[in-house]
Amino acid sequence: MPDINGKNMQNSSPENERKSEQNAEVLLHEIMPKVKLWLEVDGEVVFGSGRVALFQAIEETGSIKQASEKISMSYRAAWGKIKATEDRLGTKLVKRQAGGRNSGAELTPKGRELLMIYRKYRQDIVTAMDKAFFDIFRDFER
Repeated sequence: MPDINGKNMQNSSPENERKSEQNAEVLLHEIMPKVKLWLEVDGEVVFGSGRVALFQAIEETGSIKQASEKISMSYRAAWGKIKATEDRLGTKLVKRQAGGRNSGAELTPKGRELLMIYRKYRQDIVTAMDKAFFDIFRDFER
């Protein structure tokens, strides 16, 4: 007769059951919550992990081209993400200086603010998620 997992109970022994319980306990200790988080306006992405990486790389390199190369994104995709985010939020986030000796890019004060508050928001979400996971699953692991 099969058990609730569809296994044949005639083949179960105390030793097999102990092994199964030990395997389940090991798996439960390996469970870790993960979250993918992004912000939307009217169902369209405005900020998430890709844009965080892009904005951070712009801050580090002073260039959209170098930033896109650093995070393995095409220049066109980087430019499109910046423009889409600025259009959806209705504010300039990246200051661009084209051509010449002073060419490059930098985050505007609003761009830096968005990056900073998004990081804080994400950290608060992860902290709350980890606490909830521990509170809810700690008895399940025993």
